[in-house]
Amino acid sequence: MVRRISFSDADAMPFSLSAFMPGLTSDGIAVLLAATLLGGLVRGFTGFGFAMVFMPLASMVLGPVAALGLIWFIDLPFALPIAARSARRAEWGEILPLLLTATLALPAGIWLLTWLDRETMRWLLASLVLVAVGLMASGWRYHGRPTIPLSLGVGALSGLFNGMASIGGMPLAVFWLGAQRNDRHKTRANMQAFFGVSTLISGAVLWWKGILIFGALLMAVPLFAVYGIGLWAGTHGFRLASEQSFRRGAYLVIFLSALISLPLWDALIGR
Repeated sequence: MVRRISFSDADAMPFSLSAFMPGLTSDGIAVLLAATLLGGLVRGFTGFGFAMVFMPLASMVLGPVAALGLIWFIDLPFALPIAARSARRAEWGEILPLLLTATLALPAGIWLLTWLDRETMRWLLASLVLVAVGLMASGWRYHGRPTIPLSLGVGALSGLFNGMASIGGMPLAVFWLGAQRNDRHKTRANMQAFFGVSTLISGAVLWWKGILIFGALLMAVPLFAVYGIGLWAGTHGFRLASEQSFRRGAYLVIFLSALISLPLWDALIGR
């Protein structure tokens, strides 16, 4: 539970941040800043993973519903131009079936988000991310081109997870990183093209459900620059990294973010 900010807290931090993030303690603001920067690094480095880093940490501060609206506003100005640059390299024959079922499953994910209580959602979110990282890091691979039923199933999972916690990239990461024939450039292009289109679709549904509110937009304003710095640094790191370090770096950051966010630690640190 995040306590209300006191006057002493407000005086101890820059006015600009306290004005954009009313009701948060200095610790809560620091968590959001760190989550945004780390998420941007992973997103720039791998082409996915911002939500897998940001959502578990932001949910500790804001709760899953508010964090979902915030992450959409943060990522929007970056997701669309990145997707446009990646469109030519992406394999649209693989992307379109995924988008179809992801769109159909999205409302079900949003319903689960609003129906489940905050504590249950935090456990579920962190657990899903940890399982996905374990699967990716295990070295599992499949051979050949993905079949239509497999693509449709992965797309449905992506839409469900996107509605629940904006982590629709998680099943896609397992799907594309698990493809033995895909290198990191193809994986990255597919992810970025998919996210550009799915961001527009999910935004329409989230607005309809009343999750995209002015308060989330206001809170996102000071985080744009932090996210942009993370994206820039991650993109440049991607150009220098090997295939092995590319995967390991992403897995480690995502794993630690999910582990730290587990409600298991709340009693120990007084959260």
